[in-house]
Amino acid sequence: MVKFKSVLRIWAPIATVAILLSGLIYISVQQALRQSANDPQIQIAEDLAQTLQNGKSAQDALGQTQVDLSKSLATFIIIFDDAGKPIASQAVLDGRIPIPPAGVFTYTRQYKQDMITWEPKPNIREAAVLVKFEGSNPGFVLVGRSLSEVEKRLSALEMQVKLGLAAALLGSLVILIIIGSV
Repeated sequence: MVKFKSVLRIWAPIATVAILLSGLIYISVQQALRQSANDPQIQIAEDLAQTLQNGKSAQDALGQTQVDLSKSLATFIIIFDDAGKPIASQAVLDGRIPIPPAGVFTYTRQYKQDMITWEPKPNIREAAVLVKFEGSNPGFVLVGRSLSEVEKRLSALEMQVKLGLAAALLGSLVILIIIGSV
């Protein structure tokens, strides 16, 4: 006969380790996915900031491309003047140029770059990088792209981790019960 208390005493530390490892796996992969979502924007923002600092006009730098943030996964660019007012944009949302919170400009003015998760409207989340540039017409370059694909991957990851944890917990308990009854 299996002694439930003795099995539970052995299983509790195993379960604790399984839960901690599952959490660590989830957090590590989640952070890697989310941080890598900024990589293209960093390169585009820094290159464009240098171009603008060297005197190219905002309109010439952007061209005529328009990205509707409610419909597109495309990378987009918004150029702001030094006061944080948009002067050129590829992005449009509900017929207007979306503008991040003023605090983002304050932070970027001091640290020269900021990487944010920006939600310009409920259920529209963007991985955005804001870079400060100087020159004769100083300002900011914001480059962003939709997080919807990354968030789909994170949902799948969460399900995989939960299933793996459930299998580890149930499997270890069954093995301990079988060993205890032999």
